[in-house]
Amino acid sequence: MNSRQKIKELIELREKAKLGGGLERIESQHNKGKHTARERIDILLDEGSFEEYDMFVTHRCTDFGLEEQKFLADGVVTGHGTIDGRVVYVFAQDFTVFGGSLSETHAKKICKILDQAMKVGAPVIGINDSGGARIQEGVNSLAGYAEIFERNILASGVIPQISAIFGPCAGGAVYSPALTDFIIMNDKTSYMFVTGPKVTKTVTGEKISIEDLGGPEVHASRSGVAHFVSEDEEEGLLLIRKLLSYLPQNNLEDPPLTENNDPIDRMEDDLNDVIPDDPIKPYDVTDIIHLIADEHEFLEVHQKYARNIVVGFATFGGMPVGIVANQPNYLAGVLDIEASRKAARFVRFCDAFNIPLVTLVDVPGFLPGSAQEYGGIIIHGAKLLFAYGEATVPKITITLRKSYGGAHDVMSSKQLRGDINYAWPAAEIAVMGTKGAIEILEGKNINKIDSSEEAQKYLEEKEEEYRQKFATPYEAAKYGYIDDVIEPRNTRFRIIRALRTLATKKETIPAKKHSNIPL
Repeated sequence: MNSRQKIKELIELREKAKLGGGLERIESQHNKGKHTARERIDILLDEGSFEEYDMFVTHRCTDFGLEEQKFLADGVVTGHGTIDGRVVYVFAQDFTVFGGSLSETHAKKICKILDQAMKVGAPVIGINDSGGARIQEGVNSLAGYAEIFERNILASGVIPQISAIFGPCAGGAVYSPALTDFIIMNDKTSYMFVTGPKVTKTVTGEKISIEDLGGPEVHASRSGVAHFVSEDEEEGLLLIRKLLSYLPQNNLEDPPLTENNDPIDRMEDDLNDVIPDDPIKPYDVTDIIHLIADEHEFLEVHQKYARNIVVGFATFGGMPVGIVANQPNYLAGVLDIEASRKAARFVRFCDAFNIPLVTLVDVPGFLPGSAQEYGGIIIHGAKLLFAYGEATVPKITITLRKSYGGAHDVMSSKQLRGDINYAWPAAEIAVMGTKGAIEILEGKNINKIDSSEEAQKYLEEKEEEYRQKFATPYEAAKYGYIDDVIEPRNTRFRIIRALRTLATKKETIPAKKHSNIPL
């Protein structure tokens, strides 16, 4: 065979590999509203940037007649490319080949790009669409999963890892995405669970559908497993591109600065009136975030889960930041188990990747009740406390309205090494709300008053006295716990100037193997 024939053979083999499981299975994938693995990669990456690895890999199994069924690439497409010119590594499972099931060689391909991504310090994006372990390969398939898990663990906090779930993801397969930083599910075609409906019914007697057990709505709103849900695959892949624009390549780099024409000193007069005069009246904190962020853009994470706290990414003067904000519009912005977990994980992610934190505080306290106590609110609340206290990135805190009790301490207070702590003029920073405090402090005196009218008048007088003395930002400012009380409309300018001041911040934690965060 001469060189021209060998080149022709190479071209033919490449074309064969690109067909995956064949035209009929590709058509079936399209009929389900799904793209093929390579089509997904083409949408995700910059045009023409993809370099594929291991196109000619095939499985090694000779049991159950598999030696007669071999497909080039063995059910997963791997390689690297660029997103907005930045190098990323990617793998996309190919459902047209054995249902995307994971074999020993399939796993080795994924491990190879995870290893290389760690060497060069680049993000990894995994597109999952798999029926699970390739049963014919038995323990070799299970070993393959464990090899991937170990690499996910070692890469955690070193390089960003993003998982897109665009098909089934069940059994042991779910743990690789769970070990990554962000999970995106597709509204129409994806699901995740450890055990499926059939096994669930057999073991527990519970009859449940795939969607109700592990669909995207369940994981976005109830379990918190999914950080984002896309309407279709194109939206999900473009969302990954957007998400990466806020993230550095690795833990040794800073987040990318972006150009924007939004004036640094843009004032928002609406902010002066956004807080209702009634201290228990709700408002939407995302309105504030949109008003102060560059170009009014905010990428919310976990939008449907634990809605009493808001987390996500924005830029200020072109600098990416992570935002954590209590949401008075839902459960009055109270901290509960789910909100604490959600915010703690986000804070730790930002700290791992050098993303400054901006915290907007309006919190009445922790949610009371036996359900919260039995569920471990003490431990879960401590997660958020621990995350803020351990974080060494720049931390800017702005108290908008209420900041009561232990929740005040938890929400990036000065004592948790908050760098710059501001408050709006209407902020109330106290052990508890005025009414509750007076009922405790003056309860005996009130009970001694015979006239209900006089008792009410006395109560109101004492509440106002307490409010003037303790429930103001100036009491905290007197002790230096608040660095400045600022006019709301200047909030954007003060945040950007603080970020610039803190750009060279250096802070460390005591040397240790690792911390023992309350889990």
